[in-house]
Order: sequence, then structure tokens, then C-alpha cells
Amino acid sequence: MKMRQLFDKTSSTYSYLLWDEATLEAVMIDPVFEQSERDIQLIEELGLTLRYALETHIHADHITGGGLLRERFSCQVGVHENAKASCADIALKAGEHLLFGSASLTVLHTPGHTNTDISYLTEGCVFTGDTLLIRGSGRTDFQSGDAGEAYDSITQKLFVLPDDTLVYPAHDYSGQTVTTIGEEKRLNPRLGNNQTREGYVEIMNGLVLDKPAKIDEAVPGNQRCGIHGSEAVINQVGDIGS
Repeated sequence: MKMRQLFDKTSSTYSYLLWDEATLEAVMIDPVFEQSERDIQLIEELGLTLRYALETHIHADHITGGGLLRERFSCQVGVHENAKASCADIALKAGEHLLFGSASLTVLHTPGHTNTDISYLTEGCVFTGDTLLIRGSGRTDFQSGDAGEAYDSITQKLFVLPDDTLVYPAHDYSGQTVTTIGEEKRLNPRLGNNQTREGYVEIMNGLVLDKPAKIDEAVPGNQRCGIHGSEAVINQVGDIGS
């Protein structure tokens, strides 16, 4: 399986384009609306057949490009069933397998940041969305967040993976691109060294964070798979469907 890690500077979001070398069937994880032109160009340049546009959760800091990718490539949009997003083609559940060529992604339901959070597991790596970040974890103070549930997701579904499993998060704010399960078990300041559930909940409940700047636009926009974004965003992206 091949992978390309892509970045949106405004929201510090990583998107991931994965594809099977033999069949050129592909998956995009966490596409960003404003980067749709870039993503479409790359998919076409590489000669890929996009099968899925997948979300790790209903985002509060950017609008997804999944709907636009579907319009261009006739791929299927997938989000967790808790999102209740009628725009999606697939309501994903824990344990499902998404196949593209000989490659596959296994759905892990990892709620806590929101109740819609998914991690996608494949051989040797896991795409953790906002659930587990590099030396951090997703905030739990809004949008169905629950610190105790986040701790359970991380410790019972992610930290049980082999230590050398590569971790690719949905965001990073310091320029890092990848970590490992073993590193985060040892070095994550919120979770490392066998942090207790009570200790993690205390840390998370003690955070004083600003409201995400785009939450009022992003959450309803993502409930529509991004296909009815603001006029400003649409004008910025341009007519990528032509």
C-alpha cells in the first residue's frame, strides 16, 4: 500500500491518500474542502480510482471535501453511524473492513473527542483522527466529548496495538508528522507511563480552551458532507467540477 500525507495549513489538518499499487484503487481520509482542487489534481495525476472518502469524525475546525470528491469520482463517503449524516453513503460501525484492491482498513470506534470518532487500522499503522495526537489527544469539552470515554478508547483500543505501530493523526501543531504507539505510551504527557483514568479526566477537565473558530460553520457543514459550504469557501475553491 502507498500513502501520501497532505496538509492544510489553516486548520493544521492532515489528510491521507492511500492506494493499492496493483489496482490503483484508493481511499482519502479526512479531506479538507479548501484543498479539494489539490486533492483532485493529485488523484488524477496518479491515475487512481477513488473508492472512499472517509471521515475520522464530524470535525469542528474545517469543512470536509468528501462531498466534492464524491461528485468528481463517484466514490462513497463514510462516517460513523453516530454522526447521523444523511448525506453519507456508508454509516460505519466498529469492526467493518473497507477494501481497496488488496489493501483494507479496519474501523475502530474510538469515541471521547466526540461520539463519532473512528480510527482506521491497517497493517503496521493506524490513522487516529483527533483521538490520539502526537504527544497529545483531542479535546473533550464540547460536541459530545467525554474524557473518560476518550481514555478508554486510547488505552483499550489503541495502546493494545504493537508498540511499533505507526500513528498518523488528523492534526499536528508543531510540525511533527508521525509517531508510534510505543512512543505515546511512554512519552505522551497526558497518557504516558500508565496514567490513570482519573488522572487523565482531571487533566482534560482542567483545560481552558477557546472555542474552535469555525465550529458554527464546520459542524453543520460536515453533517452535509461539505457539499453546501459557505459561498466564500466555494468561491475560493473555484469550479473544480469542470
